[in-house]
Amino acid sequence: MTQTAALFPDEPTPPARPGGEGAARSALPKPAARVLMPNRNPLELRASDLESLVPPGHRARLVWGYVERQNLEGLYAGIKAVEGGAGRAAIAPEILYALWLYATLEGVGHARGIARLTQSHEAYRWICGGVQVNYHTLADFRSQEGDALDELLTGNVASLMAAGAVKLKTVAQDGMRVRASAGAASFRREERLKACLEAARQQVATLKAQLADDPARKQAARLRAVSEREARIEAALARQPELAAIKKQQGKDPEEARSSTTDADATIMKMGDGGFRPAFNFQYASDTESQVIIGVEVVTAGSDQGQMSPMVEQVSERCGQSPENWLVDGGYPEHGQIDAVAETTTVYAPVPKAKNRETNVHQAKPTDSPAVAKWRGGMGSDAAKLLYRDRAATAECVNALARNRGLNRLQVRGLKRVKGVALLFALAHNLMRAVSIAPQLVGIGTGTSVVPKVAG
Repeated sequence: MTQTAALFPDEPTPPARPGGEGAARSALPKPAARVLMPNRNPLELRASDLESLVPPGHRARLVWGYVERQNLEGLYAGIKAVEGGAGRAAIAPEILYALWLYATLEGVGHARGIARLTQSHEAYRWICGGVQVNYHTLADFRSQEGDALDELLTGNVASLMAAGAVKLKTVAQDGMRVRASAGAASFRREERLKACLEAARQQVATLKAQLADDPARKQAARLRAVSEREARIEAALARQPELAAIKKQQGKDPEEARSSTTDADATIMKMGDGGFRPAFNFQYASDTESQVIIGVEVVTAGSDQGQMSPMVEQVSERCGQSPENWLVDGGYPEHGQIDAVAETTTVYAPVPKAKNRETNVHQAKPTDSPAVAKWRGGMGSDAAKLLYRDRAATAECVNALARNRGLNRLQVRGLKRVKGVALLFALAHNLMRAVSIAPQLVGIGTGTSVVPKVAG
């Protein structure tokens, strides 16, 4: 018995191994690694301010500097809370406007997403400055302030014209079809809509009777939901004659016309990939030299025919003058449209090809009006062809930027709300153009000076 076994009789004697005592030590188990694991339970106190969260030159600061220089009287007009009066103070329109502009530039298009970001994202928190904003307020701002947003676009264009950035010499117009929020399965023919309306009315009557017996909150909420559905179905039925007339013009069966029970303003349109889906037709008119959007409209027609004359009128009213040249693609130049704008601007659009290749399409026809004959002959010149190249370089670029910023599928329903989305995209686009061509309007390089506000 060894000395170790005598001292510790209860422990087994290790077997003898070749190599001596060093070999025996190397056979012992390796100790566990000692590492530092995260412990997220202890509380920490940090001294910081919101101002330090956003570095100088950040896009959020550009947006806020731009918003501060705008005339927001139209947004303040709807605020009922006044100094010395009752009620809770309203959220400053500057905050809501800046949040939507910044979110649009970042590709965030829904109010719930912005509300979440105001709690977690440093730039959104900086814009809020400690003011709590919920998604209801954000959604209401976009849907209810359409007229004010249109006035802001007018003020934005006026300021850029005053700075010499927009000369309004040549304007390019183009349409862009944007997928609607309504699903394809929500579209019904007139007969089916009438059946749905009758069922909705019966359900409303039943819920009203139940609410009279048991005025519970749940019953009231159900009644409100069914009443809203009834109103949407009625709106869909009201639009059926318009859609039937379009079908008839296209040589199709008017009874095949269908409208949506969730968004009556949405129309099934042919999209860029050749498929047919519910959509809205966004119309943008842009100055070719500065690529600033100066005209915005949203229509429910899938075709661009008939959209040139209203846009020329809108731009003339917004800018106080008419552009010299108007560039559009082949979907716009109806003879009636050309005649309507003949005294306002000069239209540049491709002349349709003739079935007979030997026919000179630039030769005036006997049935052409003087304005149409001038358009035909003018498009045959080299100068017109050179000028027309600016259309794609301007309109297609503006549309592509809007797509890159998330204008692919709408998150709202109804023509009024969709128009608000179109205006916000135009305002966000013009903001970034101002950064490039008129930085003084955004507060860049102006130091402490304040650029005068332009009347909205």
